[in-house]
Amino acid sequence: MVSNGRIDVTSREVPADRGALISVIVPVHNGLQVIGRCLEAIRLSMYPNFEVLVVDDCSTDATLQIIKNFGVQCLKTPRNLGPAGARNLGAKHAIGEILVFVDADVVLPPQGLGILAEAFARDPGLGAVFGSYDDEPACRTFISQYKNLMHHHVHQSSPEQAVTFWAGCGAVRKRIFQIVGGFDETTYTSSSVEDIALGLELTTRGYPIRLEKRLTVKHLKEWTISSLLRVDIFARAVPWTRLILRSGQLPRTLNLNYRSRISALLMGLWLGIGFSLLAFANLRRSLSSSAMFGVAITCALLLVLNRDVYRFFWRKRGFSFAVKAIVVHWAYYLYSGLTFVIVAAYVLLCSRLLTWFGIKSAKG
Repeated sequence: MVSNGRIDVTSREVPADRGALISVIVPVHNGLQVIGRCLEAIRLSMYPNFEVLVVDDCSTDATLQIIKNFGVQCLKTPRNLGPAGARNLGAKHAIGEILVFVDADVVLPPQGLGILAEAFARDPGLGAVFGSYDDEPACRTFISQYKNLMHHHVHQSSPEQAVTFWAGCGAVRKRIFQIVGGFDETTYTSSSVEDIALGLELTTRGYPIRLEKRLTVKHLKEWTISSLLRVDIFARAVPWTRLILRSGQLPRTLNLNYRSRISALLMGLWLGIGFSLLAFANLRRSLSSSAMFGVAITCALLLVLNRDVYRFFWRKRGFSFAVKAIVVHWAYYLYSGLTFVIVAAYVLLCSRLLTWFGIKSAKG
C-alpha cells in the first residue's frame, strides 16, 4: 500500500473510496543497475491505492539488498523461473483487483497507475490494458535509441483495440488473469513472447485489450547489436513463429501489420535479386541491369511503405540517424522473415515425418 507518499507493506487492508486496489508486480533477475530507479518511480506514483510486490528471480548480484532498502514486499522464486513464472508468483500473492506488471528496467510516470485504473473504471468489460516506451530512452547509444524509438512508434501508431499484450507495463484484471491461467511459464522459461501468448489467450476468450497511448514509460535498457540480434531472433522471431503456427492466428497489428509483412517479403525479393546478380555477373550486361533495376524498385517500395517511421526517426534524431535506422530496419525485416520461413519449414518437415512414421504430434 501507499501511505503519505511512501510504500507501506505492513498494512494489507484496502482503504475505502480510493479507487481500485492495484497490485504492482515487478519481476527482476540481476537488476542491480535498474531496480532502484524502477521502485523509486513507483513510490512517487500519484495514485493513492496500490501495493508493490517485487519478485526476485534468483538474482546473484546485490539486487535483493536494493529491494530491501525500499521496504517493499519481496518474494523469491525457488529457482530461476523466468519473467513468466516470476509474474505468476507475484500474482498469487497479490490482493489487488488489478494486476499491473512493470519490468525492472522500466520507469513508470507518476500518473501511470492512475491512467491504468481509469481505463478499467471507464470500461467494466475491459480485460487488459498496456502502454508503450516513451520517445526519450535513457541510453544514448544508437542501437538503444533505435530499438526504443521503434517500439514507441509502432505502439503509438497502432489501433487502440489491441489483440496482443505487453508486460513491460501492462495491467490485467486479476479475476480474468486467473481464469486464463496467467502467463505460460512452462513454455516460456526465459524472457520471450509470454506476454504476446497471454494477449492471444485473452483475445481468443473474448476479453478486450486496450492499447493506452497516454501511458508512456522510460526504458533503461542498453542495447547492443549482439543483444538486439539475440533477442529479435531467438527470443522473439523463433517463439513467435511457433506461437503463430500452433494457434493458427496471425495478428494484423503492431509488428505484424500488412506493411511489415509486405516489407519482409520485399526484403526476401531483394535478397533473391542480390544472389542473382552474383550468380549471373558474367552474363549479358542487360540481365545485370535488369537485376539492378529490380533492386532499386524494391528499395523504393520499402521506403514508401515505411515512410511514416522513417520520417519519425528523422524528426526525432535527424537525417543521419534516420539513414542508419533504415539500414537496421531493413536488416530486421530480412532476418525476421528468414527466421519465420526456416522455423515454419522445420515445423512442417517434422510434422510430415512424424505423420509418415504414424506418430501424432502437437502442432508447432
